[in-house]
Amino acid sequence: MIQNLLFDLKDIGNIFSGLLEQFGFMNGTWQNYVMLLISFVLFYLAIVKKFEPLLLLPIAFGMFIVNIPGAYNVLWGTYPEGAAHIYENVENRGLLWYLFFGVEKVIYPPLIFLGIGAMTDFGPLIANPKSMFIGAAAQLGIFLALFLAILLGFDLAAACSIAIIGGADGPTAIYVTQTMSQYTNEDLLSAIAIAAYSYMALIPIIQKPLMRLIVPKKERAIKMQQLRKVSKLEKIVFPILVTLVVGLLLPDAMPLLGMLMLGNLLKESGVTDRLSTQAQNGLMNTVTIFLGVCVGSKAYGGVFLSLSTLKIIALGLLAFVFGTVGGLLMGRLMCKLSKGKINPLIGSAGVSAVPMAARISEDVGRETDPSNHLLMHAMGPNVAGVIGSAIAAGFLISLF
Repeated sequence: MIQNLLFDLKDIGNIFSGLLEQFGFMNGTWQNYVMLLISFVLFYLAIVKKFEPLLLLPIAFGMFIVNIPGAYNVLWGTYPEGAAHIYENVENRGLLWYLFFGVEKVIYPPLIFLGIGAMTDFGPLIANPKSMFIGAAAQLGIFLALFLAILLGFDLAAACSIAIIGGADGPTAIYVTQTMSQYTNEDLLSAIAIAAYSYMALIPIIQKPLMRLIVPKKERAIKMQQLRKVSKLEKIVFPILVTLVVGLLLPDAMPLLGMLMLGNLLKESGVTDRLSTQAQNGLMNTVTIFLGVCVGSKAYGGVFLSLSTLKIIALGLLAFVFGTVGGLLMGRLMCKLSKGKINPLIGSAGVSAVPMAARISEDVGRETDPSNHLLMHAMGPNVAGVIGSAIAAGFLISLF
């Protein structure tokens, strides 16, 4: 009787011991808790500061749930080799494993570009084609970061992935990184995506001091003439023509640029309002949620917290800064060539962050002269930057 009782007590003890081991806090590491703190910072930036909340909030939540101790294997599945970036040979596949398929096969970024195209008005760029030079100059940060990344010991594929942060375009950064992942052994997606979206969210903090430093007050006060009215025919021909020209020269840019121009054609044609509305709203919002959560969930403490991540964040900042500087310097050059008809502040909008970068040009211009309105003029370089970043992505991919 006593012996049976002892066995029962031993079994009960084993049960409670097993339950205790299942508690998340028993399996946590210091890296998990650091990442949880970082996710709280991103929550603050998204909710309180309203910095790119539509993307930053899902990314923060993905980072949050995957770093809750014990949740990783439930959300992703069990990886026999224990590496988060291995897509095949997964046991007990979790929800995120299936959602990540759209990132793994680079499906989500082109769909995001489809929605962006449906929301974009290329009229300011068509009315002032010289804006394309500013958009091209703002890609300076990409190629500078590419060179620096190679100097710091990254292989060419990883360097290309890091460099694209300078385009200030999250979907483009994800697209290039995931495409390049087959050529490198490093898992860079979470670091690059979070750096890209974080710097996009911090555009006001990064760009305004640079604009005041590089552009003299006299030039910041320049008022630009109202843009001409663009015809419907021009707006319909533009996406078709751009797709044809870029496609003939750089086919690797087509997945992003093609979807961007398709979305714009749906909008401007006037005969596919239902498709345009769906691309702008339902499809765009759904894909944004999936993309954000998947990217954030790749920021697992054991993988994310490394010296390589710190290098990527630093290089991403330099790429973004020099992209802004490149646009501003081109703006100043065009100001000189036009004999003071172009306000150089619109050069900062040459990065791809639409429409926040254009709004910053407007804000800094109005600080100098409250009656100065640069928003529509800045939208030209801004949408040119979207096209420029897609072309730059195609160029980097074409290297392989």
